[in-house]
Amino acid sequence: MDINFNKNEDHNKLLVSTLRQKLAKVKLGGGEKRIAKHHAKGKMTARERIDYLLDDKKSSIEIGAFAGEGMYEEHGGCPSGGVVVKIGYIKGKQCIVVANDATVKAGAWFPITGKKNLRAQEISIENRLPIIYLVDSAGVYLPMQDEIFPDKEHFGRIFRNNAVMSSMGITQISAVMGSCVAGGAYLPIMSDEALIVDKTGSIFLAGSYLVKAAIGESIDNETLGGASTHCEISGVTDYKSKDDKDALDTIKKIVSKIGGYDKAGYNREKTVKPKLDPNEIFGLLPKSRAEQYDMREIIERIVDGSEFDEYKEGYGQTILTGYARIDGWAVGIVANQRKLVKTKKGEMQFGGVIYSDSADKATRFIANCNQKKIPLVFLQDVTGFMVGSKSEHGGIIKDGAKMVNAVSNSVVPKFTIVIGNSYGAGNYAMCGKAYDPRLIAAWPSAELAVMSGNSAAKVLLQIETASLKKKGKTITPEVEKELYDRIKARYDNQISPYYAASRIWTDGVINPLDTRTWISMGIEAANHAPIEKPFNLGVIQV
Repeated sequence: MDINFNKNEDHNKLLVSTLRQKLAKVKLGGGEKRIAKHHAKGKMTARERIDYLLDDKKSSIEIGAFAGEGMYEEHGGCPSGGVVVKIGYIKGKQCIVVANDATVKAGAWFPITGKKNLRAQEISIENRLPIIYLVDSAGVYLPMQDEIFPDKEHFGRIFRNNAVMSSMGITQISAVMGSCVAGGAYLPIMSDEALIVDKTGSIFLAGSYLVKAAIGESIDNETLGGASTHCEISGVTDYKSKDDKDALDTIKKIVSKIGGYDKAGYNREKTVKPKLDPNEIFGLLPKSRAEQYDMREIIERIVDGSEFDEYKEGYGQTILTGYARIDGWAVGIVANQRKLVKTKKGEMQFGGVIYSDSADKATRFIANCNQKKIPLVFLQDVTGFMVGSKSEHGGIIKDGAKMVNAVSNSVVPKFTIVIGNSYGAGNYAMCGKAYDPRLIAAWPSAELAVMSGNSAAKVLLQIETASLKKKGKTITPEVEKELYDRIKARYDNQISPYYAASRIWTDGVINPLDTRTWISMGIEAANHAPIEKPFNLGVIQV
């Protein structure tokens, strides 16, 4: 191995180490003191509840672990969005579990909490996955009620989804393991079955203080909406549990009796590990986002047997397309080639840039995968589409539109891994969040933005210096450098994979070595939902 490999390896392993440290902090939720107070009430934490419920916590993936990171600092922060979401197995059945973290502002809903809950329901709906809600929440975070209450993608959408999911036959089970108040009280009751933990669980539209203020009635919360009330008087809940573990054990029993499902029928064979060492990814992926490398070498360390059957290998070479298997599942891979390539005409094409021929090839390949019912995997390291008169005259917009059309209308499940750059329209064409990937994850090396930090900083610098000059200010080289550094620092923060993950533009930042697990579990989830409509590109310019 050469010196560059070693430098790359050190850099990328350091990024993964930072990822682990950030995850360890996130998993503390509201902090050790609040966890201790939670335990003192005889309650398990959200993560403890999920780990106890799942067959094996290692065979699971967490969605939105970094939701809310760096947000709401003036309100004390909202680690993991105040809710934990995992896809895993309960009695051998794949499910998605949503658990309020009451150590974070008593499980109150911030705007990002609503977005994360809706993302969990979206995954359940798209894949027809059973969903389990472990409820322990004080309801809407009132200081930010205007950002969580009334809009289409806000709090109320949760209950609308409950009703739609029920009509679709998607199993929903709720366990009230703490507070469940106001509008939030509808969630467990709109589920198929509801459990409540004695003495710690409570459900009511208004608590005792509000009842006293509203109608003058004096009553304690337990009598108003405790387990005995709702299991023996109102009939609102179906099971009374003595403690958290009893409730979780009951959920396990319910799930164990759920019948089978109609499969989509995606092809799977026996799993074969990559022949080439996946750990070598750390040395192959360049430290600098501007450096070139061969994406084939990355693919060969992700796919079964390191076997990648390329489609149109010699054409449109800045996008790699081909068939492979990941954990036994047949997949079609669309990946940006980051190596400088030479065409048959002797022209040089820059790696990471989408040209007309590569867009044309990708469009055709996507159509083929839809025809054959093969899930698509997009590996992003893209700076955008090629610009300039030659590209414009050659119809780059038309060819790019065809590719975007194919991605948009694809009916097979899509999965996106952001390996490096994810800039501008390249993000869209390579199945960014706006194009409905079933799961989208980023490596710690990823950058998501309209353009690179250097390019954006230069553009923004020109705008800012022009504005200052109009005000009569003199821009010296020193002032210009100070402005540039400040602008770039701000922009670099925004293109971080953690910035994207905090806003749920991706489902998470993952160790590259976990890529196979994410894609495999994603396809297994997608196999629950048969394709319901034919692939149709609609109107395109040829």
